[in-house]
Amino acid sequence: MKFQRIDNLLFVRIDRGEELLEALKTACLSAGVKLGAVSGIGATDDFTVGVYDTERRVYEPLSYTGAHEIVALVGNITTMNGEYYAHLHMSAADSTGRVVGGHLNRAVISATCELTVTTANGSLERFRDEGSGLNLWDL
Repeated sequence: MKFQRIDNLLFVRIDRGEELLEALKTACLSAGVKLGAVSGIGATDDFTVGVYDTERRVYEPLSYTGAHEIVALVGNITTMNGEYYAHLHMSAADSTGRVVGGHLNRAVISATCELTVTTANGSLERFRDEGSGLNLWDL
């Protein structure tokens, strides 16, 4: 993983074999990013996304292998209890063009991944919402 900060943008390149969430965390912590919006593209051949079951209050994992293009990766960087917190969703297309996606749990990069984090000064904390079972922005 390599990164470069230009003004309020953090450009992150994640290389083959690296896990996306781990690499993004390392880049953000190294660059001092506590608040930002994430977007990206790339390729993966091993990833897990989840769909939230509101009744059971758990993410149902969906795992995929094989060549997939990351057609959209969006999310945000905030903090919870003062610690780094990433919330990302990803859509990826297989060799037939079929797209799957959801809440990103894990993605191993197969070729490269290019992420842009638009940073902001300050921080935004999350709190555990007992009603939904989710970690929400504390606005």
